[in-house]
Amino acid sequence: MPSSRQEPRAEVDRGGRPALTSAHHLADVAQELFLERGFEQTTIDDIARAAGVSRRTFFRYFSTKADVLWVESPAEIGRFRELLADAPPDEHYADALCRAAPDALQHAPEERTWALHRAQLLLSVPSVQEKAAVRYTEWREIATKFVADRRGTRTDDLFAIGAGHAVLAATVGAHEYWIAHEDEELPDILVRLLRLLVPRG
Repeated sequence: MPSSRQEPRAEVDRGGRPALTSAHHLADVAQELFLERGFEQTTIDDIARAAGVSRRTFFRYFSTKADVLWVESPAEIGRFRELLADAPPDEHYADALCRAAPDALQHAPEERTWALHRAQLLLSVPSVQEKAAVRYTEWREIATKFVADRRGTRTDDLFAIGAGHAVLAATVGAHEYWIAHEDEELPDILVRLLRLLVPRG
């Protein structure tokens, strides 16, 4: 999965003990706890304690524990935007989308277990789904603008809007399918769904 890891910075917890902390460090600790105990059973206090920081430090980075699941989202969205921006001028917009979206969501082999667990949480936990709305909108709007630009239309063009929603539907659908077919890989599933749903006008 694309990553824009921040450099850890030194914080001091309530006991005056220095702790090496960053948003990604807290997310890594939280992920381990979510896998071990379950999302609902893990509290912010649990995460802070395991990371060696205070609750106050946790809230410097995240408003809720659900936000932890989106720590990679800026990198994924940025990667999606960059891949489309770099698409060859003669590449059909549908082909570019089928290539860029799966690449943007690619994760390292050692992150597969967590990526699958995150997919399960995204589709089953209401508090996580609430946080998804903003990310989903941005993902869809990137696709919509790309199609509109390639077709020489406005972003409020019906075809461009439909294509953007198709990309989002394929992305969500790929995660849902992946949960039920863990032996397959998310990028491969997403390519197949994009080819089914993205219109080729």
